[in-house]
Amino acid sequence: MLCAVYKSRRLEDSYLYVRERDKFGDVPEPLLEKFGAPEFVLVLNLAKRTSLAIADIDKVKAELLAKGFFLQMPPPKENLLDEHKAILKKQGKQVNE
Repeated sequence: MLCAVYKSRRLEDSYLYVRERDKFGDVPEPLLEKFGAPEFVLVLNLAKRTSLAIADIDKVKAELLAKGFFLQMPPPKENLLDEHKAILKKQGKQVNE
């Protein structure tokens, strides 16, 4: 299964996978507006891969077949301060909110 991958110039670390290069007919217009002008990255053969760096390859394949596209968003950013406060609370230490 071949697909084309595009990155967003507006949304950091966001990628759009479509079934055919430069074919965005299956992608909802509001999504394309938010995504911005897609910048071509590569054509990817999913049949020859067992995994992808960030996205779940089975989910990518399923959504490409069902919807004609897959949107890969970056993982949520960690809030290190909140994590640190939680650790301190667990240790019974006072935390200033």
